[in-house]
Amino acid sequence: MTLQEFFLLVMSVLTSVTGQFFLKAGATKLGRVSVDNAVSHILSIITIPELILGLASYAIGALAYILLLTRVNLSIAGPSVSLVYVFSVLLGYFVFKESIPTSRLVGLSLIVTGVILIVWKK
Repeated sequence: MTLQEFFLLVMSVLTSVTGQFFLKAGATKLGRVSVDNAVSHILSIITIPELILGLASYAIGALAYILLLTRVNLSIAGPSVSLVYVFSVLLGYFVFKESIPTSRLVGLSLIVTGVILIVWKK
């Protein structure tokens, strides 16, 4: 993986994680959706800045991923973006004070190990 390809991968991952952060922050503002308030909540999505930022971040991440796919095999790019899961859990822990059980740590370490094995060049 060249430096440019690595940059596109990092940009795709970080913008996706940023999108998840803003979507979570916006969803917290939105409140719990139920059958009674579903329509009003769905309509209010466009009025919550964090949700708009989250969707925009996802769009930028998707563009970076598309550019990455023009340079790298899907069998490398696809699993590599699974690092979003790792960073999302860390974001949840450090920002939203969510717990990380041991089983989740094991799963995250397996993801990181898998990505390393996939991108490793002999």
